[in-house]
Order: sequence, then C-alpha cells, then structure tokens
Amino acid sequence: MTLIGRTRARGVETLTLDSPANRNALSAALVDELADALADSGKDGDVRAIVLTHTGTTFCAGADLRDPPDPDALVGLLRRIVELPKPVVARVTGHVRAGGLGLLAACDIAAASGTATFAFTEVRIGVAPAVISLPLLPRTDPRALARYYLTGERLDAAEAARIGLLTATGDDADAVLEPILDGLRRSSPQALAETKRLLTAKVLQTFDRDAAELTALSARMFASADAREGMTAFLERRDPPWVL
Repeated sequence: MTLIGRTRARGVETLTLDSPANRNALSAALVDELADALADSGKDGDVRAIVLTHTGTTFCAGADLRDPPDPDALVGLLRRIVELPKPVVARVTGHVRAGGLGLLAACDIAAASGTATFAFTEVRIGVAPAVISLPLLPRTDPRALARYYLTGERLDAAEAARIGLLTATGDDADAVLEPILDGLRRSSPQALAETKRLLTAKVLQTFDRDAAELTALSARMFASADAREGMTAFLERRDPPWVL
C-alpha cells in the first residue's frame, strides 16, 4: 500500500501523506517511503520545489506508537528535507502533533489554514521532543518553545506563526501559498539551491553536533517505564497516573 501520494504541476512536486488509518503518523514504513520520495524529487531536474501536504484532518499525529520509526531513520528523514537542494514547502490544513512538528520545522517554508492546531504532546506520554529538536531549536522562538515543550498545550495557527513554527497562515492555505509557489517558479534552480544552503547552514550544524546525543535520548526515553505507561494510557484513552 502506498503511503505517499505524488502529483506534479508546473514544476512543483506535491508529496501527500496518505495514511488515514493512523492519522498520518510517522510509522517506520511512512518514514522510509517519504525519504525515498524526497530523494527522487531532489534528483529530478524537472522539479523546482516540493510541497509536503496531507489527506484528512491531520497533517501528522506524531510517531506511530504501534510501529515507531527507528530514531536514526527519523533523523535521516529530517536531515534529507533540510539538505535537499530544492525548497520544501509544508501545506497544512489540519492538526499537527509531536513528531509532525519536526517535519514542519525541517521544511523551508510552512503555511497553514486558520483551522490548523499544533501541540508538542511528548511530555504527556512520558517522553521528550528529542530528535525533532534538531530543526526546531534553531528556527523557533526559544521562550515560546520552552512553554509549549514543557506543557504540551495546544496552540493555534496564529500563535504558531508568531513563534516561527509557520511562515504564514490564513483562511485558505492554498491562497497563502499561491504567491510563494509563484516566486519559486520564477527563481533559478541554481540560485534556489545555493540560497537554501545559506539558510540551512546553522540547522545542519545542529544536526552535526547533536544528532547522536538526541537519538540516544529518544531511544532511552521510549524504552522507559514512564513511556510504556504513557503510551498505554494514550491508547486506552485514559490519564496516566502522574496526572494530578
């Protein structure tokens, strides 16, 4: 079964997360398939830019708790988005949780409709937003990120734009993206690649410095007793015992 839809219009390749059974969660299979699709698009001379979007009402629900990806594979996916020599643009018209926010932060540009919501829910199931911090910490307001990392609170699209999770938001995500995609279509592929290299240099420094440590942290936390209880409670739709 294909988990990533692929279409193309005027040089823009659209990759669509299409795993409705788990709300487009980051399963091992989806991570691998998306990484392959990005690699193919990156090598295709007819592709000027890539749009990453979704089916259904959820862009990405985070890691698939029943079939989580290997942390190294998730690091590889996020790095591939950052390193790709073509702009990657997120188009969000639904909810984004936990690991899905790592995808959003790895993209060069992110636009969402006003109905989208966002939350770093890791702390509520006993883990930490470890690997996804690689693109998030260099690109997002640190004081705001401290609040939302530590509390797991939900934020709306306007707040997500204010703190740097989004580039832009509006009633219609496609209307927001129209001038952005037009600008990319008018730009030299060579110039886009080199400009992206300038913009992502500090993000890639974070990957080089911290990826091994954060991958180990993720693996350790997902194997912990708190994580087992938190994930069980989530799947059983009840509060874990630490809720006061």
